[in-house]
Amino acid sequence: MTTPITPTPTPSTTPTASATLSASHVPANAECRSVLADGRVVTITASRRPRANRADVKCTVAGAPVVAERMQEVVRLARHTEVRLDSRDQIVLSMDIPPGAADRDWELAAVLADRMVRGLFQPALAGRLYAHGWSDNWHLGRVQGSPTPAATRAQPHINPEDIIIAGGPAANGEVSPQIQRIAHLGALSGHADPSAGVSTVRTWFPLHSGGVNDSLTWVEVSVFPIESDAAATEEDSIAAPGLDLSAQLEVRQTLAGARHFDGKGLGRWRSVVRFGQVRFQGGSYQLALVMADRLARGREFVPRGRLIATGCSSAWHAGRVDTVEGREPKLELILKQAVPGDRVLLPKAWQGELPAGFAAELRQKGASLACIDRIGMI
Repeated sequence: MTTPITPTPTPSTTPTASATLSASHVPANAECRSVLADGRVVTITASRRPRANRADVKCTVAGAPVVAERMQEVVRLARHTEVRLDSRDQIVLSMDIPPGAADRDWELAAVLADRMVRGLFQPALAGRLYAHGWSDNWHLGRVQGSPTPAATRAQPHINPEDIIIAGGPAANGEVSPQIQRIAHLGALSGHADPSAGVSTVRTWFPLHSGGVNDSLTWVEVSVFPIESDAAATEEDSIAAPGLDLSAQLEVRQTLAGARHFDGKGLGRWRSVVRFGQVRFQGGSYQLALVMADRLARGREFVPRGRLIATGCSSAWHAGRVDTVEGREPKLELILKQAVPGDRVLLPKAWQGELPAGFAAELRQKGASLACIDRIGMI
């Protein structure tokens, strides 16, 4: 089945390709503040230490583990817009007070603290840094926020020398030298919207459990090209938010193996994988996942309509496609929901077991079929 400490001023030189996170010009700690909806000020502190085989990002919020989990997800997704990946240090982020469950305006502050402590964002600070913004698409670098931070500026703890970075457009033509408005993270350094360089593709696979909720559901892969000289593994560059740890590991291993088959596919991409339905079991989604990744990276021809696929493999590094269970109900589901332009990929082992007239019915619907035992320019 498939279901108020100011960061130490640093030189303005740009790190070279051989620079490491432990370089002397990178601060060991950084802080960014945000004003919560109830008027309290939360301080997010980021610290850097040797990774030593630990997680790349660790987040702690006393009494609010859900907030800590969200902060870790936000930071990891926002890193996917960075051109260079270096995960040799561990970044530890913490909040001094927990925000409300519905409060998300602190998210940009967490992203900026993470970038400051790694030397990727070095604001010219005479005072303290405040940030207000959130996003549902951090992996694309997009930043949203409230129309105006007038309420923030009116807070008694905001000093004239403090800097405010806020997401979203200004309201009523508001202009203030104290406030920097950004719609995307690239604007921090004057760059174009980084999401313009993100390639996103969806494919579909049958989700079958023998009930009324059986359907074709999608898997989406977003890839962003990177340059990396760091000794990071391919799996470090792949995020799959929403899945449990074992499912995330399977997704990462599947993509890393399939990219190994490309020969030059490793170490070149930051990737985010999303599923239309995150509660499922089994590995028959794997072929759809691999094909979405290959399409996003320009390794396959784009079909006229959707690409629908089911299959798994114990040897993705060799490009092999293996069979999966549930052939009959999955074929029935695919045939029922196929529409003109769809391209259906099935394991080669199913070719001799297809129901009579299955391929003809698909063609009559305007869809095409291929049974494959190997990936590669299908």
